[in-house]
Amino acid sequence: MKIAMVGTGYVGLVSGVCFSDFGHEVVCVDKDPRKLDMLERGEVPI
Repeated sequence: MKIAMVGTGYVGLVSGVCFSDFGHEVVCVDKDPRKLDMLERGEVPI
């Protein structure tokens, strides 16, 4: 299943990680470019 998570805060990011761990394809969307940059570097923004 393909899932889009809006927001990479405590709920969105944790939910997205859990869904991906179950084998789903997850895309996270956020309006804060700093959070997205951190995620691309493998850092956790929360």
